[in-house]
Amino acid sequence: MTGHATASGTERYAARLAKARVSAEHFRTLDDGLRASTLGIGTYLGNEDDATDAAYHAAITRALERGVNVIDTAINYRHQRSERAVGRALAEALERGIVSRDEVIVATKGGFIPLDAADERDPRTYFTDTYLRPGIVRPDDVVAGSHCMAPKYLDDQVERSLNNLGLDTIDVYYVHNPEMQLGEVERPEFNSRIREAFQALEAHVAAGRIVRYGTATWNGYRVDPGDREHLSLAEMVRAARDAGGPDHHFKVIQLPYNLAVTATDDFTQAFTRANQIVNGEAVTTLEAARRLGIYVMSSVPVYQGQLTRNLPPVLAEFLPGLETDAQRALQFVRSTPGIGTALVGMKTLAHVEENAAVGRETPVAWELFKRMFGEA
Repeated sequence: MTGHATASGTERYAARLAKARVSAEHFRTLDDGLRASTLGIGTYLGNEDDATDAAYHAAITRALERGVNVIDTAINYRHQRSERAVGRALAEALERGIVSRDEVIVATKGGFIPLDAADERDPRTYFTDTYLRPGIVRPDDVVAGSHCMAPKYLDDQVERSLNNLGLDTIDVYYVHNPEMQLGEVERPEFNSRIREAFQALEAHVAAGRIVRYGTATWNGYRVDPGDREHLSLAEMVRAARDAGGPDHHFKVIQLPYNLAVTATDDFTQAFTRANQIVNGEAVTTLEAARRLGIYVMSSVPVYQGQLTRNLPPVLAEFLPGLETDAQRALQFVRSTPGIGTALVGMKTLAHVEENAAVGRETPVAWELFKRMFGEA
């Protein structure tokens, strides 16, 4: 599949879906005028089997028909089967005329060393034969026995993802959980490694293999600056400038965000915790992203199903016009100032229909939204 998402293509998609009662506010603008839906389909969960592949295939097709033009995956998801399922579903959607390639934003990730569900070798042999013996990975490049972001390794992963997806260009490529490196290397070494990773990705942009890149994280942008895993968004942007100059292509980040506040974690931190420093001022990650021109995609908006039921009834007052708790959880995320796209895993047509219905609603106005945080 040739080409990539464009401003004109995604605007065409948004205009076409507006006729199907999708809200005008359902699409947000990335760099270069790209129009991204406020809901995206994720492909993380599921067994490594044909039935799950078929479920994702059907779900992706229906999502594209219902106003979702962001597809998120990663090479390690389901041992590369998710990328391959995405590729097959998109190819069929193009063949059937459901969408054009320039209307769809495809994002994937590299960092965790993936196995290959199609390869019958045991994991140790596969890793040795595929990565160590050819020199793609050096032992010192790997942390926690599973994570690598060395340039030569990322070169290999970009090529594998292109092949899995059947694309000649990936719209968004993330370094996957780079904060993993900080568990074993000191900050100066980490800074050097992330800069080299960005240099490799800038080269892929120049070659037309990817359009933009970023970081997909779990703890990195949420924890306090004193935490070992903390990532400074301003420092990430500086590393990108070092790698690609003022016109660098570090344009998107992904982080977990939802309305859950548990005894051990607070998933509203990107909106509530001023843990980023931009021009000497402490601000939240979402505000830092706004100031630095970075688009934000959120993962786990329904907390892997835990927010799809038994939400406090009062939330219906703050998130009106919706029928289910899953819809309210998604509306909370897409209504949060600074969140561009909420990525939700969907493997059934029923879930696609339920979730996509949120796209017909206007995000909650700030005056009502802020009351959920006790602000007048």
